Amino acid sequence: MTKIASLPDEMGFYGDFGGAYVPELLRPNVEELALAFKEKKNDPVFHSTYISMLEDYVGRPTPLYLSEKLSTKHDCTIYLKREDLNHTGAHKINNAIGQILLAKSMGKTQIVAETGAGQHGVATATACALMDMECIVFMGEIDIERQAPNVQRMEFLGAKVVPATSGSKTLKDATNEAIRYWINHPDAYYLIGSVVGPHPYPEIVAHFQSIISKEIQEQLKKKTGKSSPSKVIACVGGGSNAAGAFFHFYDEENVELIAVEAAGHGLKSGKSAATSILGTPGVLHGSMTLLMQDEFGQVTEPHSISAGLDYPGIGPLHAYSIDSGRTKSIPVTDQEALIAAQELTKSEGIIPALESAHALAALNSVELEPSDIVVVNLSGRGDKDLSTYLK
Repeated sequence: MTKIASLPDEMGFYGDFGGAYVPELLRPNVEELALAFKEKKNDPVFHSTYISMLEDYVGRPTPLYLSEKLSTKHDCTIYLKREDLNHTGAHKINNAIGQILLAKSMGKTQIVAETGAGQHGVATATACALMDMECIVFMGEIDIERQAPNVQRMEFLGAKVVPATSGSKTLKDATNEAIRYWINHPDAYYLIGSVVGPHPYPEIVAHFQSIISKEIQEQLKKKTGKSSPSKVIACVGGGSNAAGAFFHFYDEENVELIAVEAAGHGLKSGKSAATSILGTPGVLHGSMTLLMQDEFGQVTEPHSISAGLDYPGIGPLHAYSIDSGRTKSIPVTDQEALIAAQELTKSEGIIPALESAHALAALNSVELEPSDIVVVNLSGRGDKDLSTYLK
């Protein structure tokens, strides 16, 4: 199994992927952010403040739950990392808290963000309310409709939700609009929610989400005597929850890392978001990565029943890890995810987010041995997806 570095080089590259492909107007913003992050990421006072907020406000550490029913079904030991139990209902709050602390240290007062499933938007709006920051969230018009409960939460928290009405009217287009706003308002802080975008964003988001794998190590040691599982499974759109769940295991060659992508209606259907399988190298939203594009380099529209996985690219860390063979990529269809969600709900009384349901469904496609200890990152709860499930 290939060993890889989980940190980029000085130019922000993970192997051939990454970098900062931004307009000259944004170059000062990106450089200012990189300098601020470099200063704060190893600052013990900043780290202590961040960890205290995760513990006292967010509710960390999240439980590592032994699912006896899934373990019996698959004849191995399966744990669920319960990120759905975080305040706001997903892993996104880990990054939002960290980046807003960083923004405040830089003297910023206005936060702009993009969101797909709405969980990053809710987390950002929540952290902005807590820390007295103005909040503007761009969201695709289609996602506003299918994730209505999260839109209501953002607005009640005081955020301004701005619809993206171009293209597929989903996450890609919300990101486009957020970047345009940042170009026109350079004094704002752009809070990216996934391990995508120009350097240093992929590194920043992975850094703040790495708390997930750190806790997995500590919790597994207490429960099993081993700090390393056999496999870690997580869904990947841009890939922030997967980056967090994989981070401390990248250099442990005995741990298999499995990234689960949205196959939509099927890999050959023309309605899919399985970027690592269908994509080719190119620049998307400021970084060199794998993305779905036609022969002319135009981004093709992705499809997933899950708003959080409905993205035509993948974070450069994941592109590098999958391309090198360190991470295995598995596609899961809409229907497979729906079945997995219903199964967990009925058997364990846990309603997973549609994104997390993709990771659960991958258990049916992975070769498992009785000795395996598997951790599935349950990245979010399914309240926001109830209308889709019921439909």
